[in-house]
Amino acid sequence: MRLIDTHVHLNFDLFRTDLAAVRSRWQTAGIVHLVHSCVHPGEFASIQALAHQFPEISFAVGLHPLDACKWEQNTAEKIKSLANSDHQIVAIGEMGLDFYKANNYEQQVMVFEEQLAIATELNLPVIIHCRDAAPQVREILQKWREIQGERVRGVMHCWGGTPQETQWFLDLGFYISFSGTVTFKNAKTIQASAAMVSSDRLLIETDCPFLSPTPKRGEKRNEPAYVGYVAQQLAKIRGETVEEIANQTTENACKLFGLSLDK
Repeated sequence: MRLIDTHVHLNFDLFRTDLAAVRSRWQTAGIVHLVHSCVHPGEFASIQALAHQFPEISFAVGLHPLDACKWEQNTAEKIKSLANSDHQIVAIGEMGLDFYKANNYEQQVMVFEEQLAIATELNLPVIIHCRDAAPQVREILQKWREIQGERVRGVMHCWGGTPQETQWFLDLGFYISFSGTVTFKNAKTIQASAAMVSSDRLLIETDCPFLSPTPKRGEKRNEPAYVGYVAQQLAKIRGETVEEIANQTTENACKLFGLSLDK
């Protein structure tokens, strides 16, 4: 069984002392590839170093919506230049809107649209962070799809929306990725969304070091080896086998991010 964790943050200090052991555990758990997200272009060097150290890591470059205030005049050109600098870069992001922790609406929208323009120009998928902002993200993506068509593609990462909101983004051609939150006992809305996503749009992730899944919720640090718990929960919700979930989500990740597991 092969699994792909489509959203990790391994460059955080929490992994500094034992990353080799963490890697050994994800290999033992059948994790054959990982996509490392980026919250600020300043992280690029550290993420790139990890990708070069571990060839099973691909990565993205972008600016998180909660860092929108850090957008500068040359940030767009910097992201574009970095995205063109390494063949292991497979996406732009994470980007999007977050009105749970911030209310700088106009600035977040500007930064989001700037990065959508970069992704469209480079023909790369986007990794979208969306929290308390589904209607606004939908409106922006609809506008871009009308202008650019299928060149605007990507994933709604760590998805926590309602089934109605989930359908919005499926209709826009996006993949939906579930994290450890789908394993939480009271996450009924997320589980309802997980039940309705078509198999060819389903992805899994840990978003480590955050959101450790059940039965690891007591641990302060999540890690890629735990993405199997997400697969197990999706199998339970959807009435499928874990192997079916693993095979489908791995195929989907390869398609979206242009990954080849034969390298």
